[in-house]
Amino acid sequence: MKNYLILAATAIIIAFIGRDAIIKRNKGENTITVTGLGKKDFTSDLIVWSGSFSRKSFNLKEAYAELDKDRELLKKYLVSKGIPEKNMVFSAVNIMRDINTDYDPSTGRARSVFTGFNLTQSVQVESSEVDKVEEVSRSVTEIINQGVEFSSNSPEYYYTKLAELKVEMIAEATRDANSRAEMIAKNANAKLGDLRKASMGVFQIIAQNSSEDYSWGGSFNTYSKHKTATITTRLEYNIK
Repeated sequence: MKNYLILAATAIIIAFIGRDAIIKRNKGENTITVTGLGKKDFTSDLIVWSGSFSRKSFNLKEAYAELDKDRELLKKYLVSKGIPEKNMVFSAVNIMRDINTDYDPSTGRARSVFTGFNLTQSVQVESSEVDKVEEVSRSVTEIINQGVEFSSNSPEYYYTKLAELKVEMIAEATRDANSRAEMIAKNANAKLGDLRKASMGVFQIIAQNSSEDYSWGGSFNTYSKHKTATITTRLEYNIK
């Protein structure tokens, strides 16, 4: 019993010593650190859409001629849909020699067989008329009915005023952090002093109303027209 009382008394003394050390340490720091959030929903104002078309032939010259016809048909189709020719960029023609490997059962050996030249060319459309190009990207398969072997890629969406948007969001995040700091200080019967340190978090852009993950290095969504951008600021104040 005596030993138990001694141990209990020792524990109480240690607890008081620890509490006193924490209070002194906190008083020595006299700072408060808060994080604020800036968030904006916005709609993309620039679309980039691309696709490719190809021709295959044993005769390289004939394949080139067919690909030229396809390019002109595609160009004419896009213009008819309201896309100016100046917004189209056609790549250089890519030429591949297609080779198949056949197995000859009579000799037990494999041999390479040339099956023709495969020519591919791509087109890219960049425009501020987002809705128009988006609609064309969905209906462009109509060109297949004209004999063009066209493969369409998903559009990519961008925003040309990101710099201005980022400035607005930093200001919003800073106001949010300052408001949090004042509320915490008030509840603790203290007052905010000078700002000691400020830092900015990672800029994130994700699709609106999505479960898309945030990235430590910053997300930059390009597949959604409607996006949400977020940024955080971290402020450290003296308190008095």
